[in-house]
Formats: sequence, structure tokens, C-alpha cells
Amino acid sequence: MRDILDPITKWWDANETFGLATVVRTFSSAPREPGASMAVSAAGEVVGSVSGGCVEGAVYELAGEVSASGRAVLRRYGISDNDAFAVGLTCGGIIDIFVEPASRERYGELGEIAAAVRAGTPVAVATVIEGPGEVGARRIIWEDQRASGTLGAGERLDQAVDDDARGMLAQGLTAVRRYGPDGERRRDELAVFVQSFAPAPRMLVFGAIDFAAAVARAGKFLGYRVTVCDARPVFATASRFPDADEVVTDWPHRYLAGTSTDARTVICVLTHDPKFDVPLLEVALRRPAAYIGAMGSRRTHDDRLARLLEAGLTDAELARLRSPIGLDLGARTPEETAIAIAAELIQLRWGGSGRPLTSTTGRIHHGQLPADRVPAEVPDERTA
Repeated sequence: MRDILDPITKWWDANETFGLATVVRTFSSAPREPGASMAVSAAGEVVGSVSGGCVEGAVYELAGEVSASGRAVLRRYGISDNDAFAVGLTCGGIIDIFVEPASRERYGELGEIAAAVRAGTPVAVATVIEGPGEVGARRIIWEDQRASGTLGAGERLDQAVDDDARGMLAQGLTAVRRYGPDGERRRDELAVFVQSFAPAPRMLVFGAIDFAAAVARAGKFLGYRVTVCDARPVFATASRFPDADEVVTDWPHRYLAGTSTDARTVICVLTHDPKFDVPLLEVALRRPAAYIGAMGSRRTHDDRLARLLEAGLTDAELARLRSPIGLDLGARTPEETAIAIAAELIQLRWGGSGRPLTSTTGRIHHGQLPADRVPAEVPDERTA
């Protein structure tokens, strides 16, 4: 929903009723991840996407019906058949889409959620999508122990979901969680979709060189909040890095030691100079991060490893270093190198092989399946 917040909050501000469709579960090679949203205004304007085109027309019609009826719907779309007009996914995946009517009256918290997302304040939205109780009931959970709204089945369910949602929010996870009517985790009659709106993960790019500008541009495209840092003020300027969210003039190791990182942070060391990158990597390899990569030839990498060993880093810490940085694409230009780095980030995130798809078999889309397995038999639609 993050990518359609601006248009839907305009409709919300104007007190319009619109249909909001959200991908809540995916199985196999689904084209969009949970949290992807599409909305249809009262005038028929559409924003966003839930399937990359496969079932958009059907969801568009359903969103209009939901707006008119005021009843939320959970619908599953699977593989399309040989009929050219059949609604389904040609990729062979399955997606569950929750479609609900939204307005100031029905979704009173939307303005507060939008403000939090724009301010970078972590917030999670939990919605009952299936099972006993009030389908469409919603609860807003904040990182600082605040919460508002209720899922309609009692305080124990609210408390169980609050605990799980805060853990998911800390990791930036969006998924369905299942409970009993009173929040029992050992039962699964009730399905709650928890959508995390965590701040964008950070990408820290060290070294104000032309490669850094290309990497910053690629990082921004992938959804990172990008910082470029270099100790040389003549090179570390905002005009040279228009795609970066911030440009910092400081010694790289000192800046990294004084800033926060987490399990989603990407660190790209492009300084290509031992006096910068060795002290920097001493700090980086002892910090939480999803990815730590360093530019340089294999000779440079070997020399860097020797220096880091002398500095006291362990084999386990050194094993975290991705160097030479990026996948082997034969990249030469800054832009090509940035794509190679971006490709490695995507590979590590989803567990891809890095090989051409023409030489592989099986699923195209990688990643863990949701905890709730695909039921053997599922009706096409559930209403409330």
C-alpha cells in the first residue's frame, strides 16, 4: 500500500468511498508480494497493481462491487486454464487478495497511517481476513507499545497480535498469522493479515566516486534509503549524488561507528584504498548488516584480508565480506557495476542461483512460503 498512499489519501480526504485490494498471501510463482495493493475510486480511477496484469481486470470489477456492497471479500486466484478469457495467473502461482471498502468512516486510521509512513515512523496494520469474528476488523500497532482499534474477538487476541506484529515490524515482515478465537497460537481458525510499514532499509555507500553515483541510483530504485559518505569534502557533494538521500563528509569508519545499522542494512565499500577501507571494514564486519561488499581486484581483496586478519578479525567475521563486490556479469562501466551489485543483493535476499533462467528448472520466484500452508480445498470467495 505504500506506493499508492498519496492518491488514496486524497480520496480519503475528500470523503470518497473506494475499493482497496491487497495481496495477503502468495504461493509458488506469484507475481507480487504480500502487501502489494490496488485501489479503485468511486469514479473508476485505478492506482497500483496486485498481479502485474494477470487478474487486474477481475479485481477492478470486484473492488467496485465491494465499494457498493460495503462487504469485504477474500478471493483466491490460481492458474488460468486454456480459455483465453479465463481469470487466473499464467505464471502458475496462487494469490489471495483481500478487497475491502475504504473511506473516512470505514478506515478512519488511514490518515494517521499515511502520516507515519511519510515520517518514517514504524507502524503495523493488522486486519482480520478470514475466520470467526468480524472480517475486516482492524488494529493499528506502533513500535512504542501504543495500539488502537480492536480485532473484535477480545483483549487476548489483540494482545497476541500486538506481540507478533511488533516482532514482524522490527524485521519489516508482512504476512498472515493464524490464531484461535481468543488469540491461541496453537490454533488456526482465524487469519490476521499483518502489514508492516517499516522505514526503508539503509544502503551505506562509502567512497565518493563515479561508481558510487551509479550504486546510489540503483539502491534508490530498489527502495533503499541511500547515504553516500567520503572524507573528502570536494567530492562528497549533493550535486554529485542527486539520487542519494544524504551525502556525509566524514571519515568512513568514524561515520559508520556512530550510525545505526540493522539486519536489513546494505554496506558498499567503494573507497578502493586501504587507509579508508580497512578501518571501515573492521567496523562493518562487527556490525549487524544484510550485506557487506567491497570493491577491488582479487589481489586487492587478498591484501585486504591479510590486513584485516592482522587487525584481529576472525574467520567468521571475514566470511561475511562479499569481495570482489557484485555478481560476475562482466560489468565494466559504473552503471554495469551497479547492476552487478544490485543483482547480488537480490540474489541474497531471495536465494536465487545467479544463473540464467534458461539453464534452470523449477520455480522462478524464490523465497520461503508463508507459515500457513495452502489448504487442500479453498472456496473462491469468502464474504463478510
